[in-house]
Amino acid sequence: MKFGVFLPNGSNGYIPSAGSPVYQPTYQHNLDISLAAEKHGLDFVLSMMKFRGFGGETGYWDSCLESFTLMAGLAAATETIGLFPSISILSQHPAVVARMVATIDDISDGRCGLNIVTGWNRPEYAQMGMWPGDEHYQRRYDYAGEYVQILQALWRDGRATWEGEYFQLDDCSVLPQPKRDIPLVCAGQSPAGRQFVAQYADHQFVLTSEDNLVTSVKDIRAKAASTGRDVGIYALFHLIVADTDEQARAEVDAIIDGADHGAISNILASADLDTNTGGTADQLKAALNQSVEAGNMAFMGIPVIYGSPDTVVSRIEGIVERTGIDGMLFSWPDFVGGIERFGAEVLPALKL
Repeated sequence: MKFGVFLPNGSNGYIPSAGSPVYQPTYQHNLDISLAAEKHGLDFVLSMMKFRGFGGETGYWDSCLESFTLMAGLAAATETIGLFPSISILSQHPAVVARMVATIDDISDGRCGLNIVTGWNRPEYAQMGMWPGDEHYQRRYDYAGEYVQILQALWRDGRATWEGEYFQLDDCSVLPQPKRDIPLVCAGQSPAGRQFVAQYADHQFVLTSEDNLVTSVKDIRAKAASTGRDVGIYALFHLIVADTDEQARAEVDAIIDGADHGAISNILASADLDTNTGGTADQLKAALNQSVEAGNMAFMGIPVIYGSPDTVVSRIEGIVERTGIDGMLFSWPDFVGGIERFGAEVLPALKL
C-alpha cells in the first residue's frame, strides 16, 4: 500500500466550508506539508491546477499556486518523496510540459511523475480564450491520448515529428531527456476516462464512494488487462482523526454546517455544462445529497474517513480488503497536524 497527499495549493484545500480552515495557499505551507509527509514515510505528494475558482464566502479555490513551479521548489527542498504536478492539457503544449517534467525530474533525482487533467470546467479556459468549444466535453480523451503519445515520444527519443488531429510537430526537440520512464496518473472515471487510464496511465486516482470503488477497481483491472498493462489504483479520501469518534463526528458536522453554498452552487453550475456522462462532473452533482462517508459536497464530493485512531485504522484496513486498491490519496482540514497524527497514531498500526 502506498499513501499520498493531495496538496492544498488552491485556497482552502478541498473543503468548501467555513467550518474548515480558510486560507490562502503558500509555498511554505505546502513545503511544511511535504516535509511532514516525507518524515513519516508517505510515498508522494500531488498538486492540482485551477485557473479560476468558485468564489462564495470562502473564496474557494480563487487563489491557486501554479503546479509545476510549486513542485520544482518542493523537488529542491525534499529528498525522497514522489512529486506529481498536474497538467491541465488545454493550457500548455505537450512539448513545453515534456521539458518542464524532465527538469523537475532532474532536480528531484528521479522523483517526478505527471497527473493528466483533461479539463471539464469551461470557465477556467474560456476566460483565457483557450476553450476549444463544447465538443471538447466528448472529445477530450481523444485529445488527451494524442497529448500523451507526444509526451512519451519526446521523453523516449528527445525529438518527435507528429501530424495529428490536434498537434503538428516538425522535428521537435526536447533535451535533455529524463533518465527514466515518467509515471503518469489520471483521475478519469467516465467510460472514456477509464479506457484512457487503461491505455496510458500507470496509476488512477479514484474519487467515488466505497461501494462504487469495488466495481470501479474491477473495471479498471479488466480494461488494463486487455491492453496488457498494470494500473495502480489509488482512492481519494478526506481524513479526520480525533481522540474519540464523537469528537471526529463533531468536526465533520461543523464542516457540513459551515458549507459554502455559494461556492458549491458555482461548482455544480460548471459541472452541469459537462456532457461527458459518468465522469467527475456527474459525481459532483450526485454528491449534493450523499453522506459524508460516500462523499458530500461540503467535502467536494470526497468520501470522509473519520474517528479515533483505532476506528480510522479499522476503516482503512476494511476499505483496502474490500476493494483491492493499491493506495490512498489523503486530504485533511489541517494538513500538517493531520499528517503528524496519521504518521504517529494510524500508520504504525496498519496491517496492510
